[in-house]
Amino acid sequence: MRRLLFPALLVLAGCVQSPGQVNRAPEVTARQVAFLPQNLPPMKAFAGTRISAPARPNSDIAADFLDLSFRLESGRALPVLTRFEGPVTLRVSGNVPGALQVDLDRLLARLRIEAGINVRQVPNAGPAGINLEIIPKRQLQALVPHAACFVAPNVSSWDEYRKLRSTPATDWTALTTRRHMAVFIPGDVSPQEMRDCLHEEIAQALGPVNDLYRLNDSVFNDDNFHTVLTGFDMLILRAYYAPELRSGMTRGQVYSKLPAILARLNPAGGSGLPRAMGQTPQRWKTAIEAALGSATPTSRRRTSAQEAVNIARAQGWYDTRLAFSLYALGRLSLGVNSDTALQAFREAETIYRNTPGSSLQAAHMGVQLAAYALSSGKADRAITIVNAHLSPVMQAENAALLSTLLMIKAEALELAGRGTEAQLVRLDSLGWARYGFGSDAQVGERLREIAAIAPS
Repeated sequence: MRRLLFPALLVLAGCVQSPGQVNRAPEVTARQVAFLPQNLPPMKAFAGTRISAPARPNSDIAADFLDLSFRLESGRALPVLTRFEGPVTLRVSGNVPGALQVDLDRLLARLRIEAGINVRQVPNAGPAGINLEIIPKRQLQALVPHAACFVAPNVSSWDEYRKLRSTPATDWTALTTRRHMAVFIPGDVSPQEMRDCLHEEIAQALGPVNDLYRLNDSVFNDDNFHTVLTGFDMLILRAYYAPELRSGMTRGQVYSKLPAILARLNPAGGSGLPRAMGQTPQRWKTAIEAALGSATPTSRRRTSAQEAVNIARAQGWYDTRLAFSLYALGRLSLGVNSDTALQAFREAETIYRNTPGSSLQAAHMGVQLAAYALSSGKADRAITIVNAHLSPVMQAENAALLSTLLMIKAEALELAGRGTEAQLVRLDSLGWARYGFGSDAQVGERLREIAAIAPS
């Protein structure tokens, strides 16, 4: 299940410190209207995916595989491995936007080539192994409030899921092999949000259904930073469908097969038995989930984020879990205490930059720091920060983040007196924004948010 966490990008106006705070940015007159052409440029899309092989040793990857494959997000253990045996078919029903079909074609091609899974789309009138149904967002969240999208076993439609969702038929722990899986995605959200759901939910329909906060290079992580399947994810799926494995195998049986499988599929990772990984304490998970809970008052969420930071420090972590705790604290401190927010973002960015494979996460911190530099009138600093993060964001195919960075850069160029360059960069941002945010109204709103933090 892809969870609803923070909005994809924060309200950037929160980076401007409020009157009375110490060390506040220089007093400025904010611009209220951004340049917006009468007809927006065509929506941009990513032409090809550039993936990097996982950098961790195979002994670590084997431990990740076992924890992903034999446990649910709730913590319940799965007794056996389950997967599709034989070719996998997929059908789509509902109102399918054109952009979604393009992204689905690209995803299925990647799964065939990179994960070695024999999966293909079939006409929507017949039966299929994976049943992808497009439904309105309101309808989906009326039943599962905290989900952006999700996958369910042993059902083929939304109506069937509604009837069986509380019965043993949809209990993952009772599954012994996969024959029918249903993926539910909202069709009235941005193209990027639909694509993100496609990647995570189809991957879980095929393979692991758990998420691990310790993974910094995977969509199998509740932090939602990665939104398209990575090199690590494709390796996990390729191993999941290795001929040495089959549905019904226990954890111990899979444990004994994994070293040879990974040595064959990822020779650069070496060999060795799965290395024992320390489990993330439940106290930290509870605190971070409370910080992410949209139904909880913001003040309590902020307290939970601080608790997550405190637990991470007490554990001696200097990894992505501490960084994510700081990110949550920074997000929840915007507009309340900008000093706390800025310090949290800076420390989180440092941790991510020092963690191999975490350049995308560092870019999420960078957008906060670039916005702060812009609000402080430091145009050159804002441009430098943006330029440092564009490449990993492009590689990760995150159009919403890419367009926001470019919008900040355009405002900074305007502030620096480089108006012609600013117009070109802003126009470039709009094509990505149409994919990342969806409607023209949302694109215009994002432009206005960023213009509001830029000094005149």
